Amino acid sequence: MSVFKHEYRAYTGPVTSLPSRIAVLARYALAEAWSSKITLVLFAVSMIPVLVFLVGIYLANNPIARTLILRGGSAHFNITASYFLNILATQCWLALVLTAWIAPRLISFDLADNALPILLSHPISRFGYVLGKFIALFSSLSLVTWVPALLLFAYQGYTSPLPWAGANLRVALGLLAGSVLWIALLSILGLALSSWVKWRMVATGCIFAAVFVPAGVGGVVSAILRTKWGLLLNVPVMMSQLWARIMGMPDSIRIGRDLPNIAIAAMLASICFICIFMLNARIRAREVVRG
Repeated sequence: MSVFKHEYRAYTGPVTSLPSRIAVLARYALAEAWSSKITLVLFAVSMIPVLVFLVGIYLANNPIARTLILRGGSAHFNITASYFLNILATQCWLALVLTAWIAPRLISFDLADNALPILLSHPISRFGYVLGKFIALFSSLSLVTWVPALLLFAYQGYTSPLPWAGANLRVALGLLAGSVLWIALLSILGLALSSWVKWRMVATGCIFAAVFVPAGVGGVVSAILRTKWGLLLNVPVMMSQLWARIMGMPDSIRIGRDLPNIAIAAMLASICFICIFMLNARIRAREVVRG
């Protein structure tokens, strides 16, 4: 029978829900991210500081082990909020390294293989596509940030001879909030930059450059103009101040160089809006090639 004599009808059968479609994208994105041996190596390296901090908590709460291991030297040290601030900062910067490797694998491959038109021809929107990739990256970074940090907090509360956890509940909330803010920023930044660079290694370099190059420019501006507002380009300084304030600790930055919370929030929001604009401009169902 000729093709034009067939009567084609729209599909009227059951369809999957939107969350399940996004979950499929997230599942395959996770599989792609963790299929590389380098990802596993980076994850293992990021767990080394966790083990070191774990040993520190054990020694702080076990005088017998401290005496045997340290042989009577370095008598006693307390686990305070500053100890967990160091945990948060260490794990969050290791998360940046993991982002620089994983994020390009999630989008750059789709762009290089021209797979976006095929993916977006399915019943999935551009928002759903980006959300699925975001969930995969956010979940991966959670494994090296707030998850081990809260486990260390729980271990400290368990081993401490004093009712420590209840008195330091703000530390746990700060660990969670600070980690979530940082990995959300890293996730959207990594996806946005990866969407504009098809070459994975170049995208990895761009992610590092997007964090540290403006930080250097901000330092130069602050030094030349003798103002603290250049630090708004310095993401490491902004996040360090934000983490300390969330956990209820004084800023390590000297007086006169501290940034208002509203300025930090506005700058981080601006970065997110720029990344969303980049994703909206790049994630398309078709690509126009001008000859």
